[in-house]
Amino acid sequence: MAALPVSVIVVSRGRPEALARCLTGLAQLDYPALEVVVVACPAGLRAVEAHAKAAEVKGLEYDQPNISAARNRGIAAAAGEILGFIDDDAVPEPSWLTHLVAPFGDLEVAAAGGYVIGRNGISLQWGAATVDGAGRRHPLRLADEAPVVLAPREGRAIKTEGTNMALRRDLLAVMGGFDHAFRFYLDETDLNLRLAAEDRATALVPRALVHHGMAESPRRRADRTPRDLTEIGASTMVFLRKHLPEAKHAVALERLRVEQRQRLLRSMQAGALDPGDVWALMRGLERGIREGATREIPHLRPLPRASAGFLPFTARPGAPHRLFAGRPWQRRAREAEARRALTEGATATVLTLSPTALYHRMRFGADGIWRQSGGLFGRARRDEPRFRWTRFATRVGTLRAALATRRNL
Repeated sequence: MAALPVSVIVVSRGRPEALARCLTGLAQLDYPALEVVVVACPAGLRAVEAHAKAAEVKGLEYDQPNISAARNRGIAAAAGEILGFIDDDAVPEPSWLTHLVAPFGDLEVAAAGGYVIGRNGISLQWGAATVDGAGRRHPLRLADEAPVVLAPREGRAIKTEGTNMALRRDLLAVMGGFDHAFRFYLDETDLNLRLAAEDRATALVPRALVHHGMAESPRRRADRTPRDLTEIGASTMVFLRKHLPEAKHAVALERLRVEQRQRLLRSMQAGALDPGDVWALMRGLERGIREGATREIPHLRPLPRASAGFLPFTARPGAPHRLFAGRPWQRRAREAEARRALTEGATATVLTLSPTALYHRMRFGADGIWRQSGGLFGRARRDEPRFRWTRFATRVGTLRAALATRRNL
């Protein structure tokens, strides 16, 4: 069966370097029917223009702090049957779309969501979950890594993450796309609740993996310390107005205050904030709640079809993946081999194992090379023992097998 045509939509504002790296990652996807739509600020579009794939990207300018409105611009320009969403500070595994799109062979599936790997490239940031009308996430245990198609149940929607999800384009367009009353935060969660209200099925796909860096922004520092909670307060209030009876708002808002205060106190204990910062940030949260109580909730109108046809983005369908393993003193040689593999049409990982028990980290570089480093005897998965005696060749074989489900090894 022919692959479904997919439009991947990336929204970017103020992070041109991250956007360029995301495009490099998309260019390594093992998927044959792909277009890429980038909605970005002027700096982001300049980064697109400077990228080797510039001619194959649909670029749209948008420079307002409203991710929902920006995504809707992308939807209107997208010509694919399926729409995939990823953040500019994220990079997909090469097999991402292959896994994420597969459940759409079932016509009942309206949306699909994958798993998100955190900043260290190893640990799970977001997995399977449901979400309720207060916006509270409830972890969901799946039996294994096989995709599962779930229908919403009363009071719960199936949760997807904005940096790793896909939807049928025609359905999303008819629904009016994302609600631009959510400028940031709970935007995709609102969409999950709206899909649930229509009794639409969602597939959860554990092997559809995206690495999410959570880069610096006006809302958070590079170390994830909050800079501003105003929009979190505003979007939460809008969400409650839409999805929760008014009699339950006070309890939900108090829970929000407690959670955010605890988050700030942890940052203060780590030395990232002082008491005055905590006070100011909590004031911003309250200001946002008040603003969200009166923010207009728009009537969403269907989005138009794309005025331009499908623009193929040539990735690397079927490309082999090569693993280059060595000791720290062999890193340069292994990276040179990886660069040669890239020029030959493969994708590549450089694995560097030091004679230590250091925890492992994984990162995708702007040069297109995946790099995993850590101790020969150290943890890769965080549920492994802190120390495990092993031979170099044995450890490389184990790590190769773990990567084989993600990359074409």
